[in-house]
Amino acid sequence: MSETLDLRSLQKPLKSRYREDGSSAFITLHAKASTKDSPVACSVDLGRAIQEAYAHEGVGGGGGACSGDLLLGALAACAQITCQMVAASMQIETTEIRVTVEGDLDLRGTLGIAPVAVGFEEIRLHFHVDAPKATSEELQSLYEKTEKYCVVLQTLLHAPKIRTNVVVA
Repeated sequence: MSETLDLRSLQKPLKSRYREDGSSAFITLHAKASTKDSPVACSVDLGRAIQEAYAHEGVGGGGGACSGDLLLGALAACAQITCQMVAASMQIETTEIRVTVEGDLDLRGTLGIAPVAVGFEEIRLHFHVDAPKATSEELQSLYEKTEKYCVVLQTLLHAPKIRTNVVVA
């Protein structure tokens, strides 16, 4: 799996620029959801791709990925890419890195039929790394650095301030 990509060389000018001008490292990502033909579906425009989203069949939707799937998918993608990049940076040769994410939630909360929390009660993040030449210390460092630098994981662990705004048309 390990490519010959020299990640350090690729990131060197970026790190240099960010050290010189910290404000250049600040970015704002955008996502916009819009109505579909059904109240149980929408389109999510990520700026670089459009993803269809549906309410989970457990609340009357179905037909594709629900918002919970997208959240878990974002965590899986971020953890996967972060782990791959950290392994490359640490020069750990891998034959495979695979991340699996599972999340448990009680749909009664979102349906308002029981006094249970709305949202995930637990999320489990599993790493499978095949790196035959890596020491247990290197692998432990890989996992720790992956957790430390995974944006989505850190966002979920340390929830940001969220502001809502309602615009009446």
